[in-house]
Amino acid sequence: MILNAFCLEGKVALVTGCNTGLGQGMALGLAQAGCDIIGVNRAGPDDTAEKVIALGRRFWSIQADLTQPSTVPRIVEQAVAQAGHIDILVNNAGIIRREDALNFSEKDWDDVMNINSKSLFFLSQQVARQFIAQGHGGKIINIASMLSFQGGIRVPSYTASKSAVMGLTRLMANEWAKYGINVNAIAPGYMATNNTQQIRDDESRSEEILARIPAGRWGLPDDMMGPVVFLASSASDYVHGYTVAVDGGWLAR
Repeated sequence: MILNAFCLEGKVALVTGCNTGLGQGMALGLAQAGCDIIGVNRAGPDDTAEKVIALGRRFWSIQADLTQPSTVPRIVEQAVAQAGHIDILVNNAGIIRREDALNFSEKDWDDVMNINSKSLFFLSQQVARQFIAQGHGGKIINIASMLSFQGGIRVPSYTASKSAVMGLTRLMANEWAKYGINVNAIAPGYMATNNTQQIRDDESRSEEILARIPAGRWGLPDDMMGPVVFLASSASDYVHGYTVAVDGGWLAR
C-alpha cells in the first residue's frame, strides 16, 4: 500500500533548529510518522522534546552553536553515540539580519553565511559519510527560502546564503545519489515565525504580502509537516536535487 511508503518507523532524524517555529513543526511531523528525533539547538528545546516524547518517540538533545562550523564533527559523533544511527538530516537552523545593502556589515554577512550555508554543507558532508558507512543510504532535507528564487530587499547575506542552499542541494544530489542518498530542499514562503515578526508587525507591509499570496494567509509550522515527511520517506526515493516551494502560491503570482 502506498501509505506504507510514508511510514518512518524505526528511523532517526537529526533536525537542527527545532526548538521553535518551522523546525519544531517538522520535528513533530517526522515524529508523528514514526521517527525518533535528535534535536540540535543553541539552547535546550524543552517544549519540542516534551511534544515528541508525548507522541511515544525518543528525543535526544545536542546543544551546539552552528555559527561555528568547527562544532559539526562533534554533533555527528554525539548523535551516533546517542541514537546508534542517523537516517534523515533536516538542515533547518538559520538566521537573518536586516539592513540596507549600502550599510551591511561584514559581521552580519559572516554570521548568516556561516550558519545558513557553511555549516549546512559541512553537517551534510559529515552525515553523508555516516550514511555511507551505515550502508543503506539516507535522506538530507535542506531548508531553502523564497529568496532562493528571488532577490529580496535589505537581507543581502540571507539572499546569498539561501541561493547557495538551492545550489548545494543540486550539487550534493548529483554526487551522492549513487550512494542511495536523496538530497532535496523545501523553500518555505511567508511563514508566521520569529524571522517574520518584524514584517508581520508592519500592518501595511503585511497586507501587501497577504494580497499576493493566493492562499490568502501566512504559512504555519504545520504546513511543513507533509512535505518534510514525503522527502524523508521512501515515497520520494526517485526525487533528487529538487527544491519544493511551500509558499501558498507566492511564486505562481
